[in-house]
Amino acid sequence: MAELIPSITITQFRNLKAHQLKRLKSCEVYSDGGYLFTFVNGSGNAEPSIYLRIQSEYLCQAANAVGGETLEQITNKELVEA
Repeated sequence: MAELIPSITITQFRNLKAHQLKRLKSCEVYSDGGYLFTFVNGSGNAEPSIYLRIQSEYLCQAANAVGGETLEQITNKELVEA
């Protein structure tokens, strides 16, 4: 079955260099069969890039208002638990 948005593993994603990420099509990133995040690549033309960045910032603000933790919160918890 064809996918509208291709999927890759987190290992494949992490192995890419910055110049390769700029060329990568938007895709869903998975680990152990579970969805992690959607990589949205807006590089290229300036106007779509600005639009995607503004929309992404808006959606991230809305998502962060509901839940999640900062990097500092996560790493501090791991230090305390260790």
